[in-house]
Amino acid sequence: MKKRSLTALTAALLVAPLLAAGAPGQRAQAAASVADGPPPPADAPLIRGVDLDTVTIPELQARMERGSLTPSALTRAYLRRIEAIDPKINAVLRTNPAALRQAAASDVRHRHGKVLGPLDGIPVLLKDNVNTRDMPTTAGSSALAGRPPETDAALVKRLRAAGAVILGKANLSEWANFRAARPTSGWSAVGGQTHNPYVLDRNPCGSSSGSAAALAASLAQVAIGTETDGSIVCPAGMNGVVGHKPSLGLVSQSGVVPISAEQDTAGPMARNVIDTALTLAVLSGRDHVRTGSALGLTDVGTRPGGLRGKRIGLWRLPSLGTEVDALMTRTAAQLRAAGAQVVEVAPPYQERLAALEFPALLSEFHRDIDAYLATRGGPRNLAELIEFNRTHPAEQACFAGQELFEQALVAPATTDPRYRAMRAELKDLSRRSIDETMAAHHLDAIASPTNPPAWTTDCARGDNDVIPSSTPAAVAGYPSLSVPAGSVGELPVGLLLMAGDRQDAELLSLGAAVERRLDAWRAPRYLPTSPSRTSGSTGR
Repeated sequence: MKKRSLTALTAALLVAPLLAAGAPGQRAQAAASVADGPPPPADAPLIRGVDLDTVTIPELQARMERGSLTPSALTRAYLRRIEAIDPKINAVLRTNPAALRQAAASDVRHRHGKVLGPLDGIPVLLKDNVNTRDMPTTAGSSALAGRPPETDAALVKRLRAAGAVILGKANLSEWANFRAARPTSGWSAVGGQTHNPYVLDRNPCGSSSGSAAALAASLAQVAIGTETDGSIVCPAGMNGVVGHKPSLGLVSQSGVVPISAEQDTAGPMARNVIDTALTLAVLSGRDHVRTGSALGLTDVGTRPGGLRGKRIGLWRLPSLGTEVDALMTRTAAQLRAAGAQVVEVAPPYQERLAALEFPALLSEFHRDIDAYLATRGGPRNLAELIEFNRTHPAEQACFAGQELFEQALVAPATTDPRYRAMRAELKDLSRRSIDETMAAHHLDAIASPTNPPAWTTDCARGDNDVIPSSTPAAVAGYPSLSVPAGSVGELPVGLLLMAGDRQDAELLSLGAAVERRLDAWRAPRYLPTSPSRTSGSTGR
């Protein structure tokens, strides 16, 4: 299929039927112009004529080009929302004191026609395991709560170079959910517990909990998450937003607190696919309009009939419950009505992947966390980190365990032939599980439910099970994308799309078409509780 440059894609989206009709979930709302007089309250949906719940980056940039909106006004609007709404959900650890200065610099660029790209002036939240030279980077642990890192993560340098406004740092599951055998997703010693905006006593999933919950509450335009297995896509699904786990290596991991170099990746999260795609272009270093490089998104997601003729394999995962399975049945019917062919599939080798992944991650974590800690103040290696946790009560406020740390300390080294055999088999089987399934059924993507309905948060119980849908792409290093599919009661469920290595652009294009057809995004209502109860699950 013909490919488009990022600049051309953005221009096309500005006139595409999707945007002419409004963003997903906005079909009945007319676009408002900038209002005269004082702005409405900070928690109102429309702030200075912009509906932060539904506005897209191309729409924001069009307003900025016309002069009816400035990056400073947009940044102030998000800061007001954080002040008004974040006390309900506890998703933002800290705002950036320099955010308004960065926005003011973007104001000048917009006035003089020297915009650096689609993210210039766009407020971005960073998960707090991404190094920032001017703010603490803690991974949620008081062990790293002292002096900030000396340099930015590579992805932060790219965001700054693209003119993005670094709005602040988001809470996360401490150490990206790789500390205790029974953790509570969304809890960290530094940030406390993040709540699901849809039902506040429900969990946001982990580990990119704060990033996803903040987006659901419209506290930033986009956010950065990280994933080893499930930590972008599960929070995205459970909080009703979009999350993309890129192909391994597409986004630099330099300066990101690690679990495993063999699986870790940072990735973009947003309330819609186009914002996610534009952010990925920056993170991957392919968005420099001045040099003409591009992500290369195809136009399937922006033209009418974009799903016609596409073949999607549905991996049902009935273990996630009858209500989720019923939602998948409805989703398949909607995709078929749009012209897609949906066939049921069962990717092979899943039991073997589940048996091998965790032991391999233990060895990799010991190697990689020791290397990272050597660059920071505080504990210098994993052994010292374990001792720190034993002697600091704040680290035991929700759950006391650090079983994964202790197991990693005695795991085989990554030079051990036993480890090497495990990782080689994992790489082979995970890639074959996707490649063979796609080839056998001539698929454009594999789809599955991203998550069950959110479970109640309970420190004593912790999270119960690992959700299996994220594992094949996570272990293979292939891309995956969660888009809102609907809800079980008040609780969102995502549809996870997976494809082959470096098929990120094709997956995002397909995701945009799926998003437009399902039109499933709904703003949260911040309900205090819900009568039903759901078992736990987790992601790393």
